Amino acid sequence: MASDGDHLDRIHIRDLAMRCVIGLYEEERREKQDVVINITLHADLHKACRTDDVADTIDYKVLKKKVIALVEGSSCRLIEHLAEAIAQTCLAEPRVARVTVCVDKPAALRFARSVSVEITRDRNSRV
Repeated sequence: MASDGDHLDRIHIRDLAMRCVIGLYEEERREKQDVVINITLHADLHKACRTDDVADTIDYKVLKKKVIALVEGSSCRLIEHLAEAIAQTCLAEPRVARVTVCVDKPAALRFARSVSVEITRDRNSRV
């Protein structure tokens, strides 16, 4: 794996829309709400670029299914907590060196299209 994080390749999973229980207030927790998730996976993809073999990369379809199961089964109070859980799920994949997760909660605030939290976590600084 590349030693310098700035030289890692990236896989983006964009606008993954789901519903989950999220929020501080009782009225927020009665029904599932929309969340939109964006994930950037940082990894060394040189071998996959040469071999054209899915075994040499991150199987983003498999990872997406894990994220969906996590999110749809969650009951978080904070989008920060949900973002952290998603990041740790991604870092469980051995090829992921760093992950950036952005969780949007549309219509969380009146007059605002969305509220979002974005975090970046490295394999070496797992919680």
